[in-house]
Amino acid sequence: MSKVFEEKAASSLSELGLCVAHDRLDAACQRAAAESWSYSHFLGYLLSAEVEERHKKTVNLNLQFAKFPILKRLPDFDFSAQPGLDKRLIDELATGRFLYEGRNLVFLGPPGVGKTHLAIALGVMTCELGHRVYFTSAIELARRLSLAMEQNRLHREMNKLVHPKALVIDEVGYLTLDATQGSLLFQAICQRYERGQSIILTSNKAFSDWGEVFAGDAIMASAALDRLLHRCTVINIRGDSYRLKEKRQAGMETLVTKPPKKEEKMP
Repeated sequence: MSKVFEEKAASSLSELGLCVAHDRLDAACQRAAAESWSYSHFLGYLLSAEVEERHKKTVNLNLQFAKFPILKRLPDFDFSAQPGLDKRLIDELATGRFLYEGRNLVFLGPPGVGKTHLAIALGVMTCELGHRVYFTSAIELARRLSLAMEQNRLHREMNKLVHPKALVIDEVGYLTLDATQGSLLFQAICQRYERGQSIILTSNKAFSDWGEVFAGDAIMASAALDRLLHRCTVINIRGDSYRLKEKRQAGMETLVTKPPKKEEKMP
């Protein structure tokens, strides 16, 4: 490549905002000449780092937007502690196919069995695929929407919940919602259903008890479940709580390691 053409290419890359490609242009030209690259090989090498850098920035922005309380990933999940959980099903979900099908995911089970870990991990995976995600607990979602309604900005707040590729709603049923909060949660579920956007939800309540979630309104609970379960994968996790298991193990270790008391001699 002639020096004039290389300078013109560098200027063009700079004008287009392709900073990474611009920075590696000189090295790419030298390697292309030394190794007799084809034009397509040269172009692919030049732009691949640009694409990777842009994807990395997109993922970082997505993770910031998501508001995850902590980052969890699927490889960190201890499947051996939950032998009843079908790992093949989780692996299928990790492909991201459910996102493009507009399928919901509902993780049911008692506290401490890994529901939130899996929900966050699939949310992180969605971010890494280049999509927006938003994480919230059910009670926080209800409080934010209630406040937005009082301040006459409900439509704007609801848009934040409707537009991301996946909405993660954690701890549905852990705290009771009032009638207004239940209605607002129902609206969020309905609007995402109408747009065919996925919800990833965790709950400690069986579906038969969801009337309690919606402030005792069985009709609203039924309508919400009808939409939520229409296109849905339900994962029941019935294993032991990680936290209780660790507490029991810690207790056993204390018993094992604690030396026995010496018998006091009678005077």
